[in-house]
Amino acid sequence: MDHTFSFPSQSTAKTGQEDAQMIEEKGPDSSMGKSSAPSVTEVQERHPSLSIDDISRQVQELVEKINDSRTSDQKVMDSYQRELVEKMTGACQQMKEKMFMVYEENSIEMQVKLQELSQVLGSCTKLSDELLEARRALAGLREALAISETSEAQ
Repeated sequence: MDHTFSFPSQSTAKTGQEDAQMIEEKGPDSSMGKSSAPSVTEVQERHPSLSIDDISRQVQELVEKINDSRTSDQKVMDSYQRELVEKMTGACQQMKEKMFMVYEENSIEMQVKLQELSQVLGSCTKLSDELLEARRALAGLREALAISETSEAQ
């Protein structure tokens, strides 16, 4: 974005009195930007014999100083933005590294818990098989008892 402006060249001739009147109407508080250079009114008060061309040249110099200052400000802001981006990138990289460390720690803990769960499930399967075997043995014993009761009852 271009933040410069230019001073239009004089296309019509004005008298020094008309220029002075326009400058005085604007007043000394209406200077363009914050510049340590004297205002056009101050220059004219010190040198009332200045020509329109001299005033125009001085105004053009003021405009150029303002534009140079804006260019310098833009460079400072660009530099600040680059530094800020670099610092934020570094901070994000550190955060990622810490996040991956936490992921690794969590993975190790989950692996331990999964190993414990696997052992518990293995024990449950073994107990379930033993219980099924005992149930079959009891069923066989019941059948044997039922047969022996029927044979005795006869």
